[in-house]
Amino acid sequence: MSNTDRYRTARDQLVDLITDYDKAVATFQWPELTGQFNWATDWFDVVAGRSRSGGDISYRNDRTALWIVEQDGTEQKVTFAQMARRSDQVATWLRGLGVGKGDRVILMLGNQVELWESMLAVAKLGAVILPTTAALGRDDIADRLARGGARFVIANASDTGKFGGLDAQFTGITVGGSAAGWHAYADAETIEPAGPFEPGTTVDDPLLVYFTSGTTSHPKLVQHSQVSYPVGHLSTMAWIGVRPGDVHLAISSPGWAKHAWSCFFAPWIAEATIFVYNYTRFDAAALLEQIRRAGVSTFCAPPTVWRMLIQADLGERPSELREILGAGEPLNPDVIAQVQRAWGLTIRDGFGQTETTLQIGNTPGQPVKAGSMGRPMPGVPVVLIDPVTGGAAHEGEICLDLCARPLNLMTGYVDDEQRNAHVMRDGYYHTGDVASRDEDGYITYIGRTDDVFKSSDYKVSPFELESVLIEHPAVVEAAVVPQPDDMRLSVPKAYVTLAEGWAPDADTAREILLHSREHLAPYLKVRRVEFAELPKTISGKIRRVDLRRREEEAHRTGTPLPAEYRYEELL
Repeated sequence: MSNTDRYRTARDQLVDLITDYDKAVATFQWPELTGQFNWATDWFDVVAGRSRSGGDISYRNDRTALWIVEQDGTEQKVTFAQMARRSDQVATWLRGLGVGKGDRVILMLGNQVELWESMLAVAKLGAVILPTTAALGRDDIADRLARGGARFVIANASDTGKFGGLDAQFTGITVGGSAAGWHAYADAETIEPAGPFEPGTTVDDPLLVYFTSGTTSHPKLVQHSQVSYPVGHLSTMAWIGVRPGDVHLAISSPGWAKHAWSCFFAPWIAEATIFVYNYTRFDAAALLEQIRRAGVSTFCAPPTVWRMLIQADLGERPSELREILGAGEPLNPDVIAQVQRAWGLTIRDGFGQTETTLQIGNTPGQPVKAGSMGRPMPGVPVVLIDPVTGGAAHEGEICLDLCARPLNLMTGYVDDEQRNAHVMRDGYYHTGDVASRDEDGYITYIGRTDDVFKSSDYKVSPFELESVLIEHPAVVEAAVVPQPDDMRLSVPKAYVTLAEGWAPDADTAREILLHSREHLAPYLKVRRVEFAELPKTISGKIRRVDLRRREEEAHRTGTPLPAEYRYEELL
């Protein structure tokens, strides 16, 4: 049996079994791929219907692989056959520029056809993809060129200026225009494709290097192999519930791992259509119209998008919509409840990292417990480790047991043996996230190890408090951090983004504080409120670390925070 056959067998098994969680966990095993493997040539091209006649290669699969719709209504549809043929063409051209096995290539593109073409093309050459968001500034780009060791850059013409004057040697390729000293991507259109490609990559060779979003520190370089993401995302596919022939929509920005999760690997593993709706300003009604028009089957969005959707009129459930999901940060139970009432569908949550694929999830067809991320995915040996005893516990750090090292775990951090040793210590991969597990095996997120804090000797989970706060109609988003307190050690303070129509004044603060008092235990109630736009990483995650530092600095210097409202003054 070939590696492709083993891969397909595992895929089919998960598609068939995932609605029976217990059976899936009991029977699923990662496919044992050995020797040479390349996802682009050994899976995507096969799905695209590759055939050979003499020396000529053709592709027969005319189902839509990628469907991109712009805000003005213009759209592009690309079949599997067209995508395979076009990526062959681009790969041939890139090879002529010197791109070869092991070379690192920065891809800094938006949701445009060239992004998917380039990812496949680079993979077909055995080169290493460095996905990069266009939101970066010059300093971040310089860091990625230097630490990432990139020899090639593919970027839109509008972004090439960011690379000017940098102390780095690279070959630049520009899309959608020209730039001095850069090659024009459009030149690939004149090249006769030279397939089939034989990249010569083994299962252990690198395919991707991701820079983490850096919520707490300098971005890390996460390396994935030819199987850890391409095969590991079987878990993500199973969690989404995407099936062959589906239309899948995920709201995600290119450059981050989640984009590869839901807008590249998982749908194409399932042989589904990737649907993309590009917009400059979020419009709930327009998004819902596209979901209905395109017949979207499975839809994944970050909590911020779900919160904005429930502020609008959800209307009736889109007729083809079968599975809906939240990702990026834990989703508050109230949001799930509102969508459930409107559509009769339950938003399913899940947990994973740039370093892994989906680890924990509420899987299709299974009961969902409010606030829980679900249960360990088939093939993923999740354990909760008590940080004090180092043993398994009902509450502790989410870890993966390396005795049964899952295929969906990164190969490691690039050039950082100290960090690798730290996260892989004691026979476990340590995520840095804390959770609790109930008697049914459902796991509930508590927070980052550095987010949880003590107040009056009680442990406080910011997410627990935020989930209560967001149930108040005035609150769109909330971030809870400790405010240092000489008597209590710290007290919970909430930074709140308000819904439209609510004033950032004492009356609103009083309502929110009263809501907190009524719905939380006395030792958990919020004692400070401040209205503000929450600081976020460019991937959209809340930077609670910035808010903590602000509180610590104000306490250290004795600087009053005039914009905050205090419980003891209002209630």
